[in-house]
Amino acid sequence: MAEQETVFNPLESESHEPIAVPGMKQPGAAMETHEATFADSHLIELDLDKYVDDFNRRVIGAYQEGKGSSVLPADLGVARSVIPAGTGALRDFSYIAPEIPEFDFEKCVGCMSCVTECPDTAILGKAIPQSKIAQALGEIIDDQERAWVSSHWARTKKYFDVPAKKGDEGALFGIFIDPTKCKGCAECVQVCDELDYHALKMVTKDENTLPRYRSAFNFFRQIGPTPEEYINQRALADFMLAEHAALLYVGGAGSCMGCGEATAIRMMLAATGFAHGPENLGIVAATGCNTVYGSTYPYNPYIVPWTNSLFENAPADAMGIRARWNQRGWEYKKLWVIGGDGAMYDIGFQSLSRLLTSAMDIKVLVLDTQVYSNTGGQASTASFTAQDAKMAAFGKQSHGKRERRKELGQICMMHPEVYVAQTTAAHINHFYKAVMEANDYPGPAVINVYTTCQPEHGVPDCNSSRQAKLAVESRAFPLFIYDPRKGERLRERLSLVGNPAQKEDWWTPPKSAKPLTFCDFARTEGRFAKQFDQDGLASEILLRTEQERLHNWHMLQELAGLR
Repeated sequence: MAEQETVFNPLESESHEPIAVPGMKQPGAAMETHEATFADSHLIELDLDKYVDDFNRRVIGAYQEGKGSSVLPADLGVARSVIPAGTGALRDFSYIAPEIPEFDFEKCVGCMSCVTECPDTAILGKAIPQSKIAQALGEIIDDQERAWVSSHWARTKKYFDVPAKKGDEGALFGIFIDPTKCKGCAECVQVCDELDYHALKMVTKDENTLPRYRSAFNFFRQIGPTPEEYINQRALADFMLAEHAALLYVGGAGSCMGCGEATAIRMMLAATGFAHGPENLGIVAATGCNTVYGSTYPYNPYIVPWTNSLFENAPADAMGIRARWNQRGWEYKKLWVIGGDGAMYDIGFQSLSRLLTSAMDIKVLVLDTQVYSNTGGQASTASFTAQDAKMAAFGKQSHGKRERRKELGQICMMHPEVYVAQTTAAHINHFYKAVMEANDYPGPAVINVYTTCQPEHGVPDCNSSRQAKLAVESRAFPLFIYDPRKGERLRERLSLVGNPAQKEDWWTPPKSAKPLTFCDFARTEGRFAKQFDQDGLASEILLRTEQERLHNWHMLQELAGLR
């Protein structure tokens, strides 16, 4: 494009002068002065439009300059817990990783797995009619830039050949990387390689890399959204093609590289927003990793409204919000509670159980990391037996966690008329199906998601999806969906579809003569490393854990009528 739209940069704003707001304490002002004027400040009166504009320019700009804590006055909006939506889009992570993904259009099939599994909204896809792309490329004057941008568009069977056979114009499928959001985890590369497409690879950043990637991503933004006719609602991965769904989590969060939690949150938001509209969605987030990286002031990665609660009472907060929404005639709005091991398995379990008996239309996303990640990696009741973690450390007297894991999903099934799913973000169709059914279920619903925590599990940044798949295949974390609408008996309500070899004890991978067991899964993660001797033999406690996992699998088989 000859004239590219200027992308707003808060650092380039002419002034960081604040909008005058009554009651705002200026730096250096005497405490007495502030308190004397505070009573007459009319705090309820806050012009949100002016506040958002001021926040994005002055507050974000100051923090990106590294001066936020020293030059800004006390902020009235923050005091009222009002943080503008989507400010995470202005955060720049381009400096933290030495490598960035590069796209090979000749190998891409348009599966969208890379886009779906990215935890940071750093890689996005679009399907755009070929004629529109050709016109836009023709407006780029520089030959090298035109060739670079053109290399991001692939002719795929799904988006080009199929529409063309129907007499419609074929669309080119584009993959673009936002250099300001990519943390270099290489999750997208790993996912693509496991599918044997190899359409992505990591390349080293240099002085030319970032300008080229910014240029391409600006083109991606300006070309417009994917037309609805190219979004197949039955192809669940296509949710991420719809911008109103894919960008409900804009990125810019301070999560660890490759964070499994962030991917699960993105996918839940995409599915819910796609089906019900982003304006009909709200979140109550329990204290945990998700609230820490989701509220790294002043960066808010969410477009949808959300509120933070304590570890122990997020479901109770949600019950109050649900009741108020219903009073206002907002029964159609979807309310989700998000929390981890502490919020749902342990300190907040009582509140969760109370919610599940209420019959209220509230959905719960449990981010199951099998450890208290936010507070330093302590063991929780979600931790596996034999796991090495703080408060269950491997030492001379103790060889890891001795207690058995709490099976939250199965406990939730025993509450009256509750929809329950146990899934992973790596099993894309199973995950999306669970979210869609949970949203449509007229009552409480719980989705327990295996979410890899790289630092505490002791796995590479790129292996979130890989480890989640291994957890399912090894019976460490079986998939299931429990839907009370399916019948009167448990076997009618419970489905184990999605697990390999559903009727067998263990699954034997193709080209292998040996079944994949829990010990095989444990061998791939640092949290179990001390359970293997120098010859690679598993400890006694780990072998007992393997049998316990098999016993749990047998129980699910029996409940589902497969045993």
